[in-house]
Amino acid sequence: MAVYDPKSMKAEDFINDEEILATLEYAEANKNNAELIDEILEKARPVKTENGCTCAGLTHREASVLLATELPDKIEKMYEIAEEIKLAFYGNRIVLFAPLYLSNYCVNGCLYCPYHLKNKHIARKKLTQEEVRKEVIALQDMGHKRLAIEAGEDPVNNPIEYILDCINTIYGVHHKNGDIRRVNVNIAATTVENYRKLKEAGIGTYILFQETYHKKGYEELHPTGPKHDYAYHTEAMDRAMEGGIDDVGLGVLFGLEKYKYEFAGLLMHAEHLEAVHGVGPHTISVPRVKKADDIDPDMFDNGISDEIFTKIAACIRLAVPYTGMIISTRETAAVREKLLRVGISQVSGGSRTSVGGYAEEERPHDTEQFDVSDQRTLDEVVSWLMDSGHIPSFCTACYRAGRTGDRFMSLCKSGQILNCCHPNALMTLAEYLEDYASPDTKEKGYRMIEEELKKIPSEKVRTVAEENIAAIRSSDRRDFRF
Repeated sequence: MAVYDPKSMKAEDFINDEEILATLEYAEANKNNAELIDEILEKARPVKTENGCTCAGLTHREASVLLATELPDKIEKMYEIAEEIKLAFYGNRIVLFAPLYLSNYCVNGCLYCPYHLKNKHIARKKLTQEEVRKEVIALQDMGHKRLAIEAGEDPVNNPIEYILDCINTIYGVHHKNGDIRRVNVNIAATTVENYRKLKEAGIGTYILFQETYHKKGYEELHPTGPKHDYAYHTEAMDRAMEGGIDDVGLGVLFGLEKYKYEFAGLLMHAEHLEAVHGVGPHTISVPRVKKADDIDPDMFDNGISDEIFTKIAACIRLAVPYTGMIISTRETAAVREKLLRVGISQVSGGSRTSVGGYAEEERPHDTEQFDVSDQRTLDEVVSWLMDSGHIPSFCTACYRAGRTGDRFMSLCKSGQILNCCHPNALMTLAEYLEDYASPDTKEKGYRMIEEELKKIPSEKVRTVAEENIAAIRSSDRRDFRF
């Protein structure tokens, strides 16, 4: 019988079913234990230090108690602390990105994804390198600097060599003032050797959603194909880190299995990475099952309400305070706005989930992986973020300056966000305003920049940022960074 051990390299040890069930039992028994909940909330609260700010984070058991609580005043306090943590470590910045779908050929039989092998009526498509180039130009013309590339698992149509060629093409496209400066990769679990190749290609974060941590449910949802192997999939992040990739992104697909089980498993995975590699996940994504070509989300009976979804996001922020949190255009504008307040630090904008979708004037639907709920343009998303008091950031400086893994976490914990990430966000926002923004967004953006520059503590940094923004406005000089 598997025994819970976060330092083990075996999936069934660090995502231990017995420990998760015991955690859920403990959470249920204590969900209205006001004294314990107050202790957990106080532990989660950020503490100011001489060098900035620190957060203790929470264990999967502690966070599960918060997720289970039904006490309205405690839930409200939870949301307040989640926002406090987000502002302490990420400020009011929200990083923007877009997914780029390269190919929907796939050999797996995943029951929740329209790319599954048995779907014979979906149009199958794989981008040529020239088509990749056209997609990148379209994304650059929108203003994007950061992409997450996606491809189905197919060793014949989408081998690692194809992915590497696409990365090389993406980084090689320089159109007007546009450049993609960071390529994150969301592809199937692979070998240490292939992760080394991705690292050498200059990727940012390697992202792999677990979909579900419930082993029996996982195997039933993935009846055929290489993804059926639960252990190989769940242990992928360890191989990625062995291959030199120190920024990895976790995520589950909420709605497939019971959300409390998934939540505990997700945090246990983060604890495992911290225990073994000394650094937890760089990002955690929170997607929900959505309608797609031949997928009806109602066929899954574990859907969660917007209220529960918000609670999950807040509890993740309290448990893993230094980790970036991502919400995509799967969600409506209203839901995304709600979650921004409780810990989200990255959002997609102007997304299309079809293969070759950006180069088309009209949004194509025949190769979409899922329906996009928030169909606003990037400019509309940028404007909305500013209206809600957030700085839209296109920054990729940390990745290119080598501040990844534990080095990024050190920056985050040191309280230097306002002297580093904050001015970088403002300078990349100025680039967007000059090169891509509508007149209204541009006017609104420079008003925000003027006010936000005042928040930079270091006079020297503030002066340099002001000079760089002036250069962006008066010339074609770009890509300033701290």
